[in-house]
Amino acid sequence: MATVQITDDIERIQERFDATRAEVGKVLVGQDELLQRLLLAMLADGHILLEGVPGLAKTLAVSTLADCIECSFSRIQFTPDMLPGDVTGTQIFNPKDGTYSVKKGPVFGNILLADEINRAPAKVQAALLEAMQERQVTLGEHTFQLEAPFLVMATQNPIEQEGTYPLPEAQLDRFMMKLRVGYPSKDDEVRIIDRMAGPGREPSASRVMEAREILEAREVVRQVFVDEKVKRYAVELVTATRDPAGAGLPDLVNLIEWGASVRASLNLIKLAKAHALMGGRSYVSPHDVKSIGHDVLRHRIIVTYEAEAEGKDADDVIDSILANVEVP
Repeated sequence: MATVQITDDIERIQERFDATRAEVGKVLVGQDELLQRLLLAMLADGHILLEGVPGLAKTLAVSTLADCIECSFSRIQFTPDMLPGDVTGTQIFNPKDGTYSVKKGPVFGNILLADEINRAPAKVQAALLEAMQERQVTLGEHTFQLEAPFLVMATQNPIEQEGTYPLPEAQLDRFMMKLRVGYPSKDDEVRIIDRMAGPGREPSASRVMEAREILEAREVVRQVFVDEKVKRYAVELVTATRDPAGAGLPDLVNLIEWGASVRASLNLIKLAKAHALMGGRSYVSPHDVKSIGHDVLRHRIIVTYEAEAEGKDADDVIDSILANVEVP
């Protein structure tokens, strides 16, 4: 009976998310993988960091997805002169009665677009850290719980270095995935021109999903079955980043400075469950883990100067690990 119930739930969730994907597709062109990852993060209750040069529809993708969901949406354009209160809010003194009142900041929303987050100084990034990890904000003596769902989708430009503050490893680790957004194909670029520069109004998306449905879908994701061998496989992938020699990958020893944290193993399984559900299955396969391996690990592996000298980055290291760690 339980199997029949979860199968029905998965079919229902697939229909709702397919409708959302179709609605976003009215605006967004050629970013199917990006959209799928955004929906996976929503199902797995994790934050996303989007990296790419300007003009690749990173902000458009997030804002359009927010338009499709009946929940609150906030956007913060990060700049070097920002203060923590610009994100979390602040206390305002009332001289009449000598009391303080709380003015909540833009972080108090269901979906938060943190645009160009690497332009914010460390103290502003730290203010966002509590909200991302603890799902709460402390203002003075008061602590406020953030309303679920709460999802941070941050963008950063990898080219400009002047006036930027690279995210520290501790904050990078709070992001469930780091996605690299590339250029569209020639055909997609022509479609973008036709859609955005053609006759008539620019397309827009309508609301097709409620926040309640996301929370219900997350409960179904938790019920997706993960075999012990698949759990072990995820852990083997992560530990290979810390001890490549022990994993039979001695060529990677001089390429990895620091490996991935325990959060990597947790997020691999959480996202694999969501990936399985999106595929219509109530169980996780090793393929689900491999499919999201790069997105979960690339920002958690710090490569050495030797690797950089050889023109290799974290994705090259992950390629070797996925190719050589035995699949159950």
